[in-house]
Amino acid sequence: MSKTEGDAHASSRTLEGEFDYIVIGAGTAGCVLANRLTEDPDVSVLLLEAGGKDDYHWIHVPVGYLYCIGNPRTDWLYKTQPEAGLNGRSLSYPRGRVLGGSSSINGMIYMRGQREDYDEWARVTDDPAWSWNAVLPVFKRSEDHHGGANEWHGSGGPWRVEKQRLQWKILETFAQAAQQTGIPVTDDFNRGDNTGVGYFDVNQKRGIRWNASKAYLRAASTRPNLTIITGAVTQRVVFEGKRCVGVEYRGNGTDYLAKARCEVVLSSGSVNSPHLLELSGVGDGTRLQGLGIDVVHDLRGVGENLQDHLQLRMAFKVDGVRTLNTLSAHWWGKLQIGLQYALFQSGPMSMSPSQLGAFAKSDPDDPSLTRPDLQYHVQPLSLDRFGEPLHRFNAFTASVCHLRPTSRGSVHIASRDPHAPPAIAPNYLSTDYDRHVAANALRLTRRIVGASALARYQPQEILPGLQFQTEEELRAAAGQVGTTIFHPVGTCRMGTADDTGAVVDSRLRVLGVEGLRVVDASVMPNITSGNTNSPTLMIAERASEMIRADRRARLTASASSLNAIPTPAMSIA
Repeated sequence: MSKTEGDAHASSRTLEGEFDYIVIGAGTAGCVLANRLTEDPDVSVLLLEAGGKDDYHWIHVPVGYLYCIGNPRTDWLYKTQPEAGLNGRSLSYPRGRVLGGSSSINGMIYMRGQREDYDEWARVTDDPAWSWNAVLPVFKRSEDHHGGANEWHGSGGPWRVEKQRLQWKILETFAQAAQQTGIPVTDDFNRGDNTGVGYFDVNQKRGIRWNASKAYLRAASTRPNLTIITGAVTQRVVFEGKRCVGVEYRGNGTDYLAKARCEVVLSSGSVNSPHLLELSGVGDGTRLQGLGIDVVHDLRGVGENLQDHLQLRMAFKVDGVRTLNTLSAHWWGKLQIGLQYALFQSGPMSMSPSQLGAFAKSDPDDPSLTRPDLQYHVQPLSLDRFGEPLHRFNAFTASVCHLRPTSRGSVHIASRDPHAPPAIAPNYLSTDYDRHVAANALRLTRRIVGASALARYQPQEILPGLQFQTEEELRAAAGQVGTTIFHPVGTCRMGTADDTGAVVDSRLRVLGVEGLRVVDASVMPNITSGNTNSPTLMIAERASEMIRADRRARLTASASSLNAIPTPAMSIA
């Protein structure tokens, strides 16, 4: 009989048990770990998720991200601190709070990043296991690619990758304009060099979102060695000395304790994993003592090194071509859209938030810029800001983000109350270099839109507006239109033992303590050059290999020590 639990709100008893592993967070990484670790039938795993089950219908309809982001049923509803680089604005900071985590509410774009991203990870960690050549087989093994297995892609894995089931004339014309500006066409962004323009591949299956819960947790949930508890808010991890031995969590007003024989794994993401470490006494000792938290280990890097992609949203009004703005403006357009999805799982309701992508250099004349540092997310729609109605005229949006920002922010505990949100300070546009790249990105977008391919639609810039022209004006415009594209990473970054800013080693073990790992996007030392969900999945796949290998090594060592014990001599009377 499966030990899978229902929602913790329905439980009337304290869970008193020991497990080999406790995984905190059933997001992308947690779902992978729960599946892979329980493939060993003699290993028991407890998976804790603060949110609920992924049975909300808008999770599965791709356009439903509009109803999941900002919804307490599926989103933590975090906000940033006021950002000086964004003219004092505070941003909504969506993070998935549901089985599947952010893979249940994100843009579904399948993107690995660039070869150099991972080679830099290998250099920073002094571990070739994180190089591009080492992680590519892991990406391939997890993948079920629409094109089948080849040199770059895998087939038959749990992570489904498909082409989008839609086309828009305005997007195809933008792609032509990008080519006229020197950006080549590409049919695959995932070969290690994502230069080019083309439609994104997506994590969908026949026009329906394919999240990590479906991909990994569904198959594992019937295993008797996996216990899943939803509605469980972890309050802290428990230490005996320097060894992590369990977890305290709360559900339905009751405190629970679960113990871990082998390890606790934090897979709560770049916001919640450092928050949990600090609640548990691992972090900057001065900060923790100031909040009355006993220090287990003074680890200054916890919560630092926050990196995110800031997107600059430029919108252009067009004539003579249909966009979603007017297609969805009337009841008959909405009916057409609904019927197309109901009958064929295609069309606008199968849309990811962004359909067309492009990767380019912000300054092609800069000899130090050897690879693209800008990514475009292009959409056949426009609106003043996320969550507001579409404009009533035809328009498109070209959002551009700096792939490798030099600005660094932080996530830190603001209260010893585990239910109080942490202070999130991305520190966008805090360096002169990032501000200069932002100005160049706006200029490049204008060059693309000014190419002859788009001229027949007479594009008119409505956001941020042609009044911004000089370098200083464009920098100011970036602060006005910039917003997160939901890619926070790096707050528990990997590094070597002598790296004072590192939180985990290259095997993702928390430095200075035992029995505790972090496995999620927070361990990235540097942000990948693209969307971050599938790199997070790869990290979890790799981590599961490490955890299982370490367990086998312990068992072998234990058996060897037992065999080394001499047998007492026996005398025969």
